[in-house]
Amino acid sequence: MAEVIAGNKTDNTIVCYAPTMITTNGIWQGDNPLDYSLPLFILQLTLVVVTTRVLVFLLKPFRQPRVISEIMGGVILGPSVMGRNIKFANTVFPLRSVMVLETMANVGLLYFLFLVGVEMDITVIRRTGRKSMAIAIAGMVLPFIIGCSFSYLLHRREQIMNHGTFILFLGVSLSVTAFPVLARILAELKLLNTELGRIAMSSALVNDMCAWVLLAIAIALAETDSTSLASLWVVLSSAAFVVFCILVIRPAVSWMIRRTPEGETFSEFYICLILTGVMISGFITDAIGTHSVFGAFVFGLVIPNGPLGLTLIEKLEDFVSGLLLPLFFAISGLKTDVKAIQGATTWGILALVTFLSCVGKVAGTLLVALFYKMPFREGVTLGLLMNTKGLVEMIVLNVGKDQKVLDDETFAILVIVAVIMTGIITPIVTTIYRPARRFIPYKRRTIERSKPDAELRILVCIHTPRNVPTIINLLEASHPTKKSPICIYVLHLVELTGRASAMLIVHNTRKSGRPALNRTQAQSDHIINAFENYEQHAGCVSVQPLTAISPYSTMHEDICNLAEDKRVAFVIIPFHKQQTVDGGMESTNPAFRMVNQNVLANAPCSVGILVDRGLSGSSRLAANQISHHIAVLFFGGPDDREALSYALRMSEHQGISLTVLRFIPGEDALECTGESSREPHDPRILTVVTDDDREGQFDEEYITEFKMRTANDESIVYTEKVVNNGEETVAVIRSMDNIHDLFIVGRGQGMISPLTAGLTDWSECPELGAIGDLLASSDFASTVSVLVVQQYVGVGPQGDGIGTPDSPNQGNEHYGNMHQMNRRPQPQRAQPVFSP
Repeated sequence: MAEVIAGNKTDNTIVCYAPTMITTNGIWQGDNPLDYSLPLFILQLTLVVVTTRVLVFLLKPFRQPRVISEIMGGVILGPSVMGRNIKFANTVFPLRSVMVLETMANVGLLYFLFLVGVEMDITVIRRTGRKSMAIAIAGMVLPFIIGCSFSYLLHRREQIMNHGTFILFLGVSLSVTAFPVLARILAELKLLNTELGRIAMSSALVNDMCAWVLLAIAIALAETDSTSLASLWVVLSSAAFVVFCILVIRPAVSWMIRRTPEGETFSEFYICLILTGVMISGFITDAIGTHSVFGAFVFGLVIPNGPLGLTLIEKLEDFVSGLLLPLFFAISGLKTDVKAIQGATTWGILALVTFLSCVGKVAGTLLVALFYKMPFREGVTLGLLMNTKGLVEMIVLNVGKDQKVLDDETFAILVIVAVIMTGIITPIVTTIYRPARRFIPYKRRTIERSKPDAELRILVCIHTPRNVPTIINLLEASHPTKKSPICIYVLHLVELTGRASAMLIVHNTRKSGRPALNRTQAQSDHIINAFENYEQHAGCVSVQPLTAISPYSTMHEDICNLAEDKRVAFVIIPFHKQQTVDGGMESTNPAFRMVNQNVLANAPCSVGILVDRGLSGSSRLAANQISHHIAVLFFGGPDDREALSYALRMSEHQGISLTVLRFIPGEDALECTGESSREPHDPRILTVVTDDDREGQFDEEYITEFKMRTANDESIVYTEKVVNNGEETVAVIRSMDNIHDLFIVGRGQGMISPLTAGLTDWSECPELGAIGDLLASSDFASTVSVLVVQQYVGVGPQGDGIGTPDSPNQGNEHYGNMHQMNRRPQPQRAQPVFSP
């Protein structure tokens, strides 16, 4: 049996327990599972993960990073809250279990820091500008000095540790910035792609690397009973280990990579060898006198970026960061005893340390920011962001406590300081820094209203590389010319997860040809390379690749903000379903559908949802020539006119054949709406012009103009079909020739037509509209790509928007007088018009 002597205190305690008590014989044999180390550890791990996850959920509305929830989870389970109950403490977290818990937490930490090393690209630091370097150093120096000043208040004379080492630990813990935590905060605040975000990321990366060096020195000096000579040996041995890793380990790993053919998976033997190497590195650095995590981190750093790193991250990251790492943060919380902070004076010191270290970092950062002529508010915001704490500080504090550099009180104070400083950043930054939306209202928010001799700006959203070929072929068919070039903004949409690896993609401005850091980076590279290749081979096209990292719930904000910022006329987003091998449609990610619906509701311009069934241009005549058959189904309304406008632009391409099929309501359909009995030209009758009547007039004018314009073009076929109901409409669509590569249809938002009556009752995806949903459904015989278009209808009553230098009021003619057809009715549903 385990025996605890001298109470449940950690100081001067002897713990005796039987080594055979690992697994229980079972409750039916009369055993208590909690007397055995494995079931007890499983219970503790479950409690930690559940508590952490509940806190993550509760703190999510406050935009708090996960590290806060993980530390708070440990504090709640520890002696500060639940541990006050002696029975709970002795049953769930008895002293004899601490060794197993800490061992597993450190194994998790070992592998997590190995992954951090694998993901970190040291060359990024070489490319970091002077501004970021200066901000990082200034943001460390002032808090370090403040830490030194306060060390005299916090250091106890009875502590056996020398004062110099105490200063180093305190200074490092107050001056570090957590790169992964900061990256997530920036993404939550939508600042990741801003200039401020890029400077913050660069500075945090430099700060992180400096912190690792200082941590290694601090651990080397944390020898309570050693001479300075022993510390020197620790530093020299650590340097020798780093050199060994660079000169021996890196070439060996590179040899493994060369031995594996490109595209092949790495052998289990190689992976096992590397994972064993992590533990051996940890053992060596622990034996030297530095912490085992230092060895794992350096071992990760020397592994070349590329497919091997990607494989290791995929195998380890979810298990390590999802299960074992929370254990390390929880251990920090379990060690934190708020009761140890005694007296009002100590609490006052705590408040003062928090305030002054925060102010010190802000002041240091602000001075450099003002020197580089950054706005005052941005400098303050940057200083606040650099106060983000996380993993490195927790390691510093835990090592300091283990080495008895920090006593219980100082440890508790510094953990609380870390939680407070990280927790207050998001609310304060949200309050003081709201980037001014300096967007000038612009006119050409639709293709219909875009001038034929001006640049057409299109924003293309990409989820996966699978979306790329069809979208490129669609853009190629959009007929860029010298007179009307196309500017394409390619936005790779990446979900914001808890992973630090997804964040490095934004900061990493690598030149093409270098290997990717992770799967997200690899996908992004693939997408960018495909579009850059298209830009080189196509004339009159400019491509600007961008990345948006957001939770799916707010991803539409990034898309809409970018569309407005870049003044695009058209946003293309992929449908949330993809074609399967047998021709059916399967949902790839239900969250994509939510993104699409939000974009349709909030977009500042026209939107097209692309149902991708391939648009390969298989009948290419030459490198720059394509041949496509495109069909437009026209029912009337602004969305259908926008669809026809886009198809009309495409039809000017010599390789495009366009079929326009207009559906006209028959007598039966008109009777259903009560329109057949009207006598519209009787001057004695007071008539009411409704929105539908106006739309009908716009449609007639537009179609007349379209027919006049395309009368002599043999590649354009215009036909009209009279139908009376939804069934006849479906029959006509199904009877069309199976030669088309692409259907372009309007979404039909707000239009109630007898021609589509009944079709919406069976819609799987109402966001596509009745006809779009029909064409995209799995049971539709044809396997043709579909572009469902929604026109932007947010312009003013006269459809003129607000004139800007970008779009002057005069000279806005589009294909003759076609711009007149986009005029919108007044907000009221009907107004009387007196006939003369």
